[in-house]
Amino acid sequence: MEKPSLEINLPDTHEEGKLYVVDSLNNLNKLNVCPDESQHSLDEEENTGGTGENMTGSNTGNQCLFFITFILTLIISLALVSFVIFLIIQTRNKMDQISSRLLSEKKNIEELKRINNILLKHLSRSGIKD
Repeated sequence: MEKPSLEINLPDTHEEGKLYVVDSLNNLNKLNVCPDESQHSLDEEENTGGTGENMTGSNTGNQCLFFITFILTLIISLALVSFVIFLIIQTRNKMDQISSRLLSEKKNIEELKRINNILLKHLSRSGIKD
């Protein structure tokens, strides 16, 4: 009777043991390197077979969400800046109108002062005094 060869099975078991040890060390390293929040992503990677298909979809979704948020922020910022520029122009126009009114009122007041002086001179010459 032939004796079953244990030598053939032992190297296979030894190789499997090495793989188990390396896999265990990798898992331990992942636990030590990654914080608790990222452990969930490691579990997902193990569940997908390490292909990263799940993470790629999530990453693309995050990039798309970031891009949309960035574009919306730019549009809102542009609208706000345009509104502020519009208000500045309107305020400048109102200030110009007020300045022109003040200048015309100043001219009117000076004209009234001149007329008042003429009347006072005329009344003092005519001899009518208060």
